Amino acid sequence: MTEEGAKPGSGREVLWLLGAVALPLPWLQAMLFGADVSHEVAAPLAGLAIVGAAFLLSWAVELAERDIPQSLAILVLALISVLPEYAVDLHFAVRAATEPSHAHYAVANMTGANRLLIGLGWAAVVLLACFRDRTNHLVIPASQRLEMRFLLLATLYSFFIPLNGQIDLFDAAVLIGIFLWYVAAATRGHHEHSQLAGPAAWVEARVGERLRRTVVAAFLIYAAFSIFVSAEPFAEGLVHIGTNYDIDEFLLVQWVAPLASESPEFAVALLFAWRHRGSLGLSALISSKVNQWTLLVGALPIAYAIASGAFVGLPLDERQTEELLLTSAQSLLATLLICDLDFSRLEAVLLAAAFGVQLLFPDTQVRYAFSLLYVVIFFMLLFYSPERREGFLALLRRDP
Repeated sequence: MTEEGAKPGSGREVLWLLGAVALPLPWLQAMLFGADVSHEVAAPLAGLAIVGAAFLLSWAVELAERDIPQSLAILVLALISVLPEYAVDLHFAVRAATEPSHAHYAVANMTGANRLLIGLGWAAVVLLACFRDRTNHLVIPASQRLEMRFLLLATLYSFFIPLNGQIDLFDAAVLIGIFLWYVAAATRGHHEHSQLAGPAAWVEARVGERLRRTVVAAFLIYAAFSIFVSAEPFAEGLVHIGTNYDIDEFLLVQWVAPLASESPEFAVALLFAWRHRGSLGLSALISSKVNQWTLLVGALPIAYAIASGAFVGLPLDERQTEELLLTSAQSLLATLLICDLDFSRLEAVLLAAAFGVQLLFPDTQVRYAFSLLYVVIFFMLLFYSPERREGFLALLRRDP
């Protein structure tokens, strides 16, 4: 079944809408009636619920662009689709107050999710968009400098976090402040009036303006609820299955669980890329990176402090300091690669390859080596590429 080429009124859009609404229903029914479902069954059912929610989110964002700035619509999409990651990470942070080992997991899950976004998510969207559009480059609209600027600000600050051996409440205040600044800027963004297709076009053609907004709200609420109740069982199911195959627990927490919790936003972004809107898909993942790198990281020490009943920060051990440094370095280079508003297929492959090697060789020396490699490449490109240098400086000196 394909969404492309469907004509309003052909009935195909209705099938897509009904299919997207129906996918979460088996899992929601199991949850509501308290059915005893094994992990092996829960994981695929919850996964299908997330896929259905992803379709609804993509159509809701396209319709919402008629009424609010695109950057704000993308921000809302990112916040909803990243709900699973917040749920998992904050769970670990709260548990860390009574079980110190969970502080290790909270940071591992957060850094793993952030590196997955760039190393897997960004790369996959660019490669799919290039394949669908028969090109070697994804051209990024200048309006998306907004997300880039706040990603750069958060990334530059992130290099200072490990210096105190913890993510403290001051870090939380700075990062949440950057996020609120981002929200304020997003509300002043431009409105997008691109040509709608598929179910979004069908909805717009058959409902009035007021009802269209109601439909958008319904899509968002239903998708958010489906994601919220599906994410943790999906992640736990994957972890349980992995444990049965004797996969290392830390590896499961850092990579398998984040892959599950990031699946909604990956699905939405890839849907956009498949439908020839790769730049919008990339923008959604950049926005997700911004809110995870600011609001999520800032929320961890707050949750830990509340659970601990004291004004203390979330501790970082040596391993997590290395992970945080590597995540910051990857983010810095990735921001430079896109600031010239051109993301090539080769750049996507290199980001994915570097990420893949880190998974195969998870040693301290490898983490430090890649951190240094990312930073060295960053300065080399900054020095030798006038276009990237100009784009990078533009993020620092003027409002997007």
